[in-house]
Amino acid sequence: MRDRTHIEQIERLAEYVRDNPEKWKMKVKDFRDSQIIMSRIFYSKLAETEEGREKIKLLRNINH
Repeated sequence: MRDRTHIEQIERLAEYVRDNPEKWKMKVKDFRDSQIIMSRIFYSKLAETEEGREKIKLLRNINH
């Protein structure tokens, strides 16, 4: 079980996000963009082999 300070931190973050939508978006934009870039690189490398392409197909079927 989480302690009270953890819950308070989550509540403060939620309040900040609600009250500062543009500031919050800008703070996470670089991180979010880097995750997308790394994902694309990963899938490109995975697709270089037949086994990798099969894994991608399996993942796509799971998501649909």
